[in-house]
Amino acid sequence: MAEYKIGDIVEGKVTGVQPYGAFVSLDGTHGLIHISEITNAFVQNIHDHVQEGQTVRVKIIDIEEDNKFSLSLRALEADKGRERPFSKEEEAQGFNILKDKLKDWIRQSQ
Repeated sequence: MAEYKIGDIVEGKVTGVQPYGAFVSLDGTHGLIHISEITNAFVQNIHDHVQEGQTVRVKIIDIEEDNKFSLSLRALEADKGRERPFSKEEEAQGFNILKDKLKDWIRQSQ
């Protein structure tokens, strides 16, 4: 098991999603992203933001005595792009969607 400290940005896999948050496996230990730490925007349905099996980059915001971690995706938004809560594949997919929409918009405006 890796040694983690508050403020570390780590990658983990979502192992469960509940109405109150998402559980994430981190190299032999677990953490929780509370629903209030998903994003700065209001989260009506947590499944719109995270899915079981998804790999996420999170910031460790607290470590409890029993070595359970409080995690945040929202804290990475505050880092203004230095770290992203998305994998490289998700970023590429989003870029391709935007690129296709831009091409469609250009074609329609001609």
